[in-house]
Amino acid sequence: MPTVYDFSAKTIDGKNRKLADYRGKVLLVVNTASHCGFTPQYKGLEELHRKYGKQGLVVLGFPCNQFGAQEPGAESEIAEFCEMNYGVTFPLFAKIDVNGENAHPLYKYLASAAPGLLGSESVKWNFTKFLIDKKGNVLKRFAPNTAPADIARDIERALDA
Repeated sequence: MPTVYDFSAKTIDGKNRKLADYRGKVLLVVNTASHCGFTPQYKGLEELHRKYGKQGLVVLGFPCNQFGAQEPGAESEIAEFCEMNYGVTFPLFAKIDVNGENAHPLYKYLASAAPGLLGSESVKWNFTKFLIDKKGNVLKRFAPNTAPADIARDIERALDA
């Protein structure tokens, strides 16, 4: 049975990163976009990352341009936008697809491990969130409109497990 540790992805600065590097951490994996109504969630995601980081939480942001072309920029522009506007310090990755035949293998895994509403495996929109336990297993999927602060209790449970 695979876990998120079986995957790797390019970081926003083009380096290959094995997700196994996060072994033993609780992860919150989020597909992001810079020009979306949910973009202000970057602030809440950064707050979670800072509040729970010392306890073992890592937020991982995966920019995606599949929903309304709301992430049109290059990786350098995305990184600058996130840092300047939201003070993002959590790891960001290169732009990926989260749905369809070109979907990143990580997202194919996440979507099948934690289907959405009515069993749908597709990611509905930007800022869909997946909570991963310390062993690399998907615990839960959160809808795009779920505020990061509303995930805190689930994160605490995962950190305490």
